[in-house]
Amino acid sequence: VLLQAFGGGLVQAGGSLRLSCADSGRTLGVYAVGWFRQAPGKEREFIAAINRIGSSTYYADSVKGRFTISRDNAKNTVYLQMNNLEPEDTAVYYCAARYSGSWSARDYDYAYWGQGTQLTVSS
Repeated sequence: VLLQAFGGGLVQAGGSLRLSCADSGRTLGVYAVGWFRQAPGKEREFIAAINRIGSSTYYADSVKGRFTISRDNAKNTVYLQMNNLEPEDTAVYYCAARYSGSWSARDYDYAYWGQGTQLTVSS
């Protein structure tokens, strides 16, 4: 699996953006996927995760109700729809994959990581 996260950018507070995590290895359908973020000076933080078939998702409290994770295994892509963005959401966002049917909120459960994509939310 070769992950690439993209779709970040500069957004005003209250706006929306969708991140994508694509697998050029075309095997993402056998992996559970998580999204994490890291803001300057802070530790990496779990955001959302989805199981292999997309039937189960899990969110951090900080984004619950605002972010939605989904996947299209036919396109080898996982998405993170982010609505009602806040300046506190500013961070580098990473997607990660684990060779399992089930999601995890622990970063050490993920063996494969894409490069990050920067999201900046202006107030």
